[in-house]
Amino acid sequence: MLKVGLTGGIGAGKSEVSRLLAASGAVLIDADKIAREVVEPGTAGLAAVVEAFGEEVLAPDGSLDRPRLGSVVFADAEKLSVLNSIVHPLVGARSAELERSAAEDAVVVHDVPLLTENGLAPLYDLVIVVDASPRTQLDRLVRLRGMSEEDARARMAAQATRDKRLEIADIVIDNDGPLDALRERVAEVWADLVRRARP
Repeated sequence: MLKVGLTGGIGAGKSEVSRLLAASGAVLIDADKIAREVVEPGTAGLAAVVEAFGEEVLAPDGSLDRPRLGSVVFADAEKLSVLNSIVHPLVGARSAELERSAAEDAVVVHDVPLLTENGLAPLYDLVIVVDASPRTQLDRLVRLRGMSEEDARARMAAQATRDKRLEIADIVIDNDGPLDALRERVAEVWADLVRRARP
């Protein structure tokens, strides 16, 4: 089994790369998706979040009101660290469970947005960084995601720097060009990963 960490700055195209790798045959473990699953209604995770932050973080239907919780934790580093101490271990346990169920010769790709920020590179056999210039990132966030330029710049600034991400990269996928070029590069990377995964 080859354990791959996949990361990239906001707007770099990491989601597209993870989609292409999964379509090629990778076992994809998406940290963001799992982070949502572990706080669904009826889970111990949601109960712990409500205990820490109160019922006001719930939507009328009993699910987690993410925007409301976000406005509480992103303005207060201490509260964010409380939330992370609840969610991160649950995400880690579920990720490990999914990894254990993968085939022996599988290429397991962990899609982890904050891989660099949380110092997680040592957990993987290799790290792939999807890279795009800040100008490209900004353009995609404003044009494709409808963010204001100010909001997009703030989100980019809140993440690890481009240099910090590139420092931990074993493989860099440049995504400043057209989608066809990205598909070609991902196909090359996939062939390399399959070779490395062979026992």
